[in-house]
Amino acid sequence: MPITESPHRTKIFIASVSVLLTIAVVAVIVAYQGRPTARAGIKGTVVLDASSPLNTGSGYLVYKTTVAGPDFGTLAERRLSGAATTVTGVPTLSSIQCDRSYTAAGILLCLRADGNLVRVADVEVYDRNLKPIKKLQAAGIPNRARLSADGRMAAWTTFVAGDAYNGPAFSTRTSVLDLKTGALSDSIESFAVTLQGKPYHAVDENVWGVTFAADDNTFYATLGTGGRTWLVRGDVAARTLTTVTDNVECPSLSPDGKSIVFKKRVSDDAWKMWRLEVLNLTTMAETPLAETRSVDDQAAWLDDHTVMYAVPQTSGSGYDVWSTPADGSGQPSLLARDAFSPSVTSG
Repeated sequence: MPITESPHRTKIFIASVSVLLTIAVVAVIVAYQGRPTARAGIKGTVVLDASSPLNTGSGYLVYKTTVAGPDFGTLAERRLSGAATTVTGVPTLSSIQCDRSYTAAGILLCLRADGNLVRVADVEVYDRNLKPIKKLQAAGIPNRARLSADGRMAAWTTFVAGDAYNGPAFSTRTSVLDLKTGALSDSIESFAVTLQGKPYHAVDENVWGVTFAADDNTFYATLGTGGRTWLVRGDVAARTLTTVTDNVECPSLSPDGKSIVFKKRVSDDAWKMWRLEVLNLTTMAETPLAETRSVDDQAAWLDDHTVMYAVPQTSGSGYDVWSTPADGSGQPSLLARDAFSPSVTSG
């Protein structure tokens, strides 16, 4: 008997690919409007400063610009100021285009779809001067990208047609690469799963949204199976995934390794589906953040006490990056307009 897609799983997929479909629509609009001429910043030298520790205010915000025009998709950077929670100056534009990117310790991971969007993603790694040091290809649509804090470990997630257990739908494929040894785990869905203390295997397993711990071996990710999502703790060397708690998607580990910011499913309404929360890994207490909009993104840490994430513009076709305190206090603050897939050079 064929396995049938559950409504919950279908909604997870629809919500997760919405960002990518919006980006594709923006590209069509740009073409239809006859090449908008708005510039997203000034061309210049982008250097990934790996020496700036968190909270010094001397690092840079790195992101993909979503300004509709000749710079759309270009990697840009702006200097962080104050307590590293505001940016200053005009964006500096690189010569690199990414659909998803992440930087840490002077390394840049860049995912870029090919012209057909749904077939192949280019996975490129650059050094601090944006010189290419590694390139490979992955099947599917770029969706998530992460590096470990020291820049050694890289992970990416794509949406792939044809892998799904029920036929024509999409599924995820997540890969982990050790940039020091070159060891590649092409799909961590092959890792052995322990679910609620028992060995587990099912044909509908999907894993996405990796975030690394400081030891370059431990990681966290989302496991989707049986109509539920789980936070899993992964072990690269042992090739294992162990569930921690449920209803956690797209985790991002704090710089001190004590907390995870994630998106929690709180509604079946596609416009109100997600709520950003922070999980204390010691007490397992969850704290809803002040951001009440539905955020379909893998949030990142701006500094030890602040998270950042992309939100669709209400009066435009692009995205803006917002930040909010990680303890649930305060209120969301606009960090950078026309920005997507943010990270900071300080790792």
